[in-house]
Amino acid sequence: MQGRITFKTVTRYIFGLFFIMAGVSHFLKPSFFVNIVPPYLPWPRLLVYLSGIAEVALGGLLLARRWKGMASWGLIALLMAVFPANLHMALHPKQYPSVPPVALWVRLPLQGVLIAWAYSYARTPASLSSKR
Repeated sequence: MQGRITFKTVTRYIFGLFFIMAGVSHFLKPSFFVNIVPPYLPWPRLLVYLSGIAEVALGGLLLARRWKGMASWGLIALLMAVFPANLHMALHPKQYPSVPPVALWVRLPLQGVLIAWAYSYARTPASLSSKR
């Protein structure tokens, strides 16, 4: 079985690379991301850069088998942390005319799918103790 690339490994790499690219986009187009930060949150530009750094770092860590468990829990926390921005967009579609309103609503349950995907790489306490 060693040396064999599994479907789960391939999807983990796809998922990790997706987050790396998403994180890089925070630095290439920060104004777009600043625009979607809900107005009740302070320091929108700082939050955009911090979330970009987190996406790049966690996506990169997910690529390393040793760190995939920690990375997946971090991605779950990150996805939960950015959910208010997705909700804000769905509730205020006129502020985002370039995005179809239906897409804004589809993003909300998609967060759950992404969280479940990240969880599929998480190490549970039982799996950690059995690895020793």
